Amino acid sequence: MHPLDRVLETVLYVDDLAAAERFYGEVLGLDLDSRKPGLFCFFRIGSNMLLLFNPQASQRGREVPAHGATGAGHVCFAVPESELDAWKRRLEAHGVAIEHEQAWPRGGRSFYFRDPANNSLELATPRIWGLPETVSGDPA
Repeated sequence: MHPLDRVLETVLYVDDLAAAERFYGEVLGLDLDSRKPGLFCFFRIGSNMLLLFNPQASQRGREVPAHGATGAGHVCFAVPESELDAWKRRLEAHGVAIEHEQAWPRGGRSFYFRDPANNSLELATPRIWGLPETVSGDPA
């Protein structure tokens, strides 16, 4: 048996799926994989998936176990150091406020902002965890 080596899916809960779909698709430029009105919209991020669920709908019984959370979640997206400032300018051009900027002890930087559901999002260079900027199999 191989050890676990990556996260396949990350879930955030959003109360307005249409606003979230616009934000993640248009502002962050993620590719929409699928949607079910009132329940979810799913985005591809390389070989990983970001799942956005309506928290009330996901807590009801379906084919999969019910799940959900209240309050703001957090996701950090990896970006190369050379692109971090361009991402900040892109977000600001879309009217997204940068909430906090951080230089980390291991090296690397990040900044935080909010999605329309008030989830805390972060763009960071992988060096904040002592990781290389690219991982085998990632597009360079």
